[in-house]
Amino acid sequence: MSVESLRLSEASLDEPPSSQPLLLRLHRALISCSTSIEAGDFCQLEKSVAKLVDFLDSVTGAAVSEPDKECFESDGFQVLTELQRYITSPSVDQALDSPNKMFKAPGYFIPLLSGLSKVFISINRRQFEQVKEAVPVVINVLKTMSLESDEEDTGYEALLHRSIDIAKSIQAVSMKLEDKVKEKLRALLGLYVLQVMAFVSIGIRDKVSGCVNLVLELSRFFSYCNLSYLSLITGCDIDKITSTVVGEDGDDFMGYFPNLKLGASLSVIWGYISNEFSEVVGEDLAAVKAELSGNQVKRWQALGMLRDIFSCVNLPWELKKQATNFLLWIFEGNISHEYDNKDMECSFHMPSLFATLQAVQMVIMYAPDSVIRKYAFDAFRKHRAERAERTPEIGATFCCCFCHYLLAFAFLSSRNQVLADTPTFLRFDILMALIKNTDSSSMIAILIDCLRGEMHMENCRSISVGNQVIQAQTSASTTFWNAGVLELVELVLRPPKGGPPSLPEYGDAVLSALNLYRFVLITESTGKTNWTGVVSKNNLQKAYNEWLLPLRTLVTGIAAENQDYDQLAEDTVCALNPIELVLFRCLELVEEKLNHAG
Repeated sequence: MSVESLRLSEASLDEPPSSQPLLLRLHRALISCSTSIEAGDFCQLEKSVAKLVDFLDSVTGAAVSEPDKECFESDGFQVLTELQRYITSPSVDQALDSPNKMFKAPGYFIPLLSGLSKVFISINRRQFEQVKEAVPVVINVLKTMSLESDEEDTGYEALLHRSIDIAKSIQAVSMKLEDKVKEKLRALLGLYVLQVMAFVSIGIRDKVSGCVNLVLELSRFFSYCNLSYLSLITGCDIDKITSTVVGEDGDDFMGYFPNLKLGASLSVIWGYISNEFSEVVGEDLAAVKAELSGNQVKRWQALGMLRDIFSCVNLPWELKKQATNFLLWIFEGNISHEYDNKDMECSFHMPSLFATLQAVQMVIMYAPDSVIRKYAFDAFRKHRAERAERTPEIGATFCCCFCHYLLAFAFLSSRNQVLADTPTFLRFDILMALIKNTDSSSMIAILIDCLRGEMHMENCRSISVGNQVIQAQTSASTTFWNAGVLELVELVLRPPKGGPPSLPEYGDAVLSALNLYRFVLITESTGKTNWTGVVSKNNLQKAYNEWLLPLRTLVTGIAAENQDYDQLAEDTVCALNPIELVLFRCLELVEEKLNHAG
């Protein structure tokens, strides 16, 4: 598509007739701004913008100074309509989609947003309907600019300031109203502010400190919109203001607000980052933490909201790190695990928690920041200190894992982490689902090791209960000690696609699966139990013939092919050594059991 076909000076379509001098002046002012930008004449642009602003000031000034004269209100309405028509015209949409950088300049839209903020003030009839019609236009512009901005783009920050001016205008209009109309416009303002909060956070890239003033300005609207940190982080405020704006029947309007949950959760994270933000809102984050720590359902809701931060690919890593710290913070201290209707609450919240865990995995695997990895290691080390004496072999699997994967174990295994906050009877299914839905060998290894840790703790509890051991064992067999464990081992050692696993690419997962199988076989044999079915003759033969022998053939073959003493061959053999050791031990154990069974 040619540049000429995208000229924004033609975006307003037909020029208004001379009988409409007000719109004719607006039309020519808009053309002057557009042509100045297209020509790269920013000196002329400043003059054109100044003329446009003066014109809009004259329109709004007349409407505000003499509100009883309907002609001035009509003028303001016509100008607003024409501005909206200009921004939403197909030519502007094409410009937003164009790869040409000249059409991505925030300077195109700064005068238009300034004009809208001024025109809003002059609306004296059907205020909610008019603002509701115009807000999606602003959001569309901000959405495009947030993805196109870079660290050196000061125009985007100016555009965000203009968007906040629009919020101030909406608030000013709302304060003049009463009853339901005021409530609806205030709710619409809340939606708009949360969406802009998301755009601010996405568009800043890695300059978190550079948007302090913008976040402060947005935070000042929370009190007026009746938004609280607790209701934002649990999603309750979103449901409340959404229903107020769209009504009971709802409409397609909410499609214009794609990042509401992200904006709501980020608003709380900003308050966590600095007291400066929470003080503006008038919130006590310690009280929010206490409420989340003491109420499991609200904590689950908060975890579901944080998912949007972890899964947002355009969000700066610094904010994801702060969200990670916030999550760990709310799990500190005494945590309540009580809820009213166990089955109903779990069935409702578990899909959201599972999605959160998946989003966390993405952060773990792709986080480039060494500081995030350091925090992860600290959390991991704390957990290891608690369990090292009880489970000395845990950790062998991690030798081949990248350092930044350690955060997974913190999230998934520690008693203060996400998975531990889910009911025990669902934990096995969640781990299985996470394993089946990831292709990362190291992540699979960590998740399997996590499962092994849960099984170890379950077994220790059954042993420690003394006279009630039978009752405890029955409970254990219905949670982690079941036939699903062997299905998991088979999933790794004999993948569904057939044949043994690919080595050394899937070495971490294979080593972890072998360790799990060895642990289960030894534990069941020692305790003379068979909850998992691991000591059944058929399962022993299946493991020996279909899992272990083909894997031994593969490992020895790869080792034989890498006898050369170059670096690659040496690395390959080193990666296979721990697998070979555990594999041969598993073969010995199975052969011994089969001999006794024979």
